[in-house]
Amino acid sequence: MKEWKRALRFLLFSISAGLIEMGAFALLNETLRWPYWLSYMIALVLSVLWNFTLNRKFTFRSAANVPVAMAKVAAYYAVFTPLSSWLEHVYTMQWGWNEYLATFTNMVLNLVTEFLYQRYFVFGKSIDTQAKKTEEEKTQD
Repeated sequence: MKEWKRALRFLLFSISAGLIEMGAFALLNETLRWPYWLSYMIALVLSVLWNFTLNRKFTFRSAANVPVAMAKVAAYYAVFTPLSSWLEHVYTMQWGWNEYLATFTNMVLNLVTEFLYQRYFVFGKSIDTQAKKTEEEKTQD
C-alpha cells in the first residue's frame, strides 16, 4: 500500500509539473514570443526542478545528497529529451499520429520511466531517510 501511495504522490506532482511546464511555455512562447527551443528548454527545466524538489521531499522522503541526486535526474533528461523528440517525429511524421496524442504518449512514457528511475536509481537507497535524519538531528540537540 505504501508504494501505491508513493506512486500516486509522484503522479500528482508530475501533473503539477506538467501544468508548470505548459504555463511557462505559453508565457515565454506566446506572450513574450521567445524562440520555441528556448521557451521549451526553460519550461522543461522549471518543471523538472519543481518535480524533483517535491518528489525528493514528499514522495521519496530522501535525505540523499541533493547535487548527486539532481545530476542523476539531469542524466535521465539528457537521454529522455532527445529520445522523446525523436519519438514525437516518428509518431507524427512517420505514423501520422495527431500531435497531441504523440505528446500525451511521451508524457505517459516519461511518467512511468522517470518514476522507476527515481524510485530505484536516484533515491533507491535513501528512500524514507529524511525522517530518520531529522530524528537523529533532534537527538543530537
